[in-house]
Amino acid sequence: MSDEPKDDAPKRAERDDRDGHLAIVGKSVTINRPRAELFAYWRDFANLPTFMNAIERVDLQGETRSSWTIKAPAGQQVKIETELVDVIENEAIGWRSVDGSQIRTNGKVTFEDAPADRGTIVTAEIGYEPPGGDLGRLIAKLFQAEPNVQARHELKRFKMLMETGEIATGANHKSNDGEQ
Repeated sequence: MSDEPKDDAPKRAERDDRDGHLAIVGKSVTINRPRAELFAYWRDFANLPTFMNAIERVDLQGETRSSWTIKAPAGQQVKIETELVDVIENEAIGWRSVDGSQIRTNGKVTFEDAPADRGTIVTAEIGYEPPGGDLGRLIAKLFQAEPNVQARHELKRFKMLMETGEIATGANHKSNDGEQ
């Protein structure tokens, strides 16, 4: 037994970011919007593709189940069937994959008031079993498709969408005739 005090940081911040076979990732962002508004938008899983680039589609299958189609590296897709497991109105939304999903995963997003009336702190934590284990996780990182990278980008997009009504991109789009 170690004499070192137990670290009270979330599992996602520890050097060993695993919980059994699942890798734990997560990020937080402060959004200058009311907690109830952010919760309601996220709770409707059909909204997720509006700010999550990795999610192509979410098909709702009743009150507590949904089917997610997710982009994977090298033009692949992953299908995940999920069920809600922990919903606390205006505070938390938890889900997990069900048997038959291509990847085992669970997640929780929480919403808490930010200090000094600065909006809401939104924290997303996801546990997932990387396809191909640690090697698959490394390859996904190289393609910026690893969930930790995606979580950071997706929370930034959620913040932009909720605060401004649009998502800014760094892409320089040109028309066919060369004009911008």
